[in-house]
Amino acid sequence: MGAQNGKDLLIKLDMTGDGQFETVAGLRATRISFNAESVDVTSLESTGGWRELLGGAGVKSATISGSGVFKDADTDERARQLFFAGETPGCQVIIPDFGIVEGAFQITSIEFAGSYNGEATYEMAFASAGALSFTAL
Repeated sequence: MGAQNGKDLLIKLDMTGDGQFETVAGLRATRISFNAESVDVTSLESTGGWRELLGGAGVKSATISGSGVFKDADTDERARQLFFAGETPGCQVIIPDFGIVEGAFQITSIEFAGSYNGEATYEMAFASAGALSFTAL
């Protein structure tokens, strides 16, 4: 995979609950992070005192974050609605020339900011709320 255009990393939100995904408007920067906790099973019998990990165990999670400017009243309102309701809608993250990650996420934070002579901006963070699927592009 060669160099990619950052604007092609898209976060899409299920707008109606029926799998109709729309790009969260106005985002300028997006990020997805995958995590897997390890389970340490090291004991006195561990060879040479080296740590041993239990394969396939531990909690897997993903986080999504993005920041940008207000552009679209529909996606802004839907995100605000989901946050205050504590819902876990379907989300898609399009990773250019790699694949699509899809699953339930909860919006864990929304931040709003603005300066006197600048545009109003926002930042959002999402946490995975179940199993995720991956489809290669």
